[in-house]
Amino acid sequence: MEWMQGLDAGWVTATPGLGRPAQLTALGNGVVPQQAARALELLAPPLGRCPHCRIR
Repeated sequence: MEWMQGLDAGWVTATPGLGRPAQLTALGNGVVPQQAARALELLAPPLGRCPHCRIR
């Protein structure tokens, strides 16, 4: 299931002491990185210039 979420192989499944049911729970409750990045792009306000900075 890691590859479907865009995670590297073993990101969850190679965690020592984590059984298969716990792995599936972790992956099922996880956030897909690409989805999180897109949500931030859509929801976060654009950063403006700092009024105290002189760099333009």
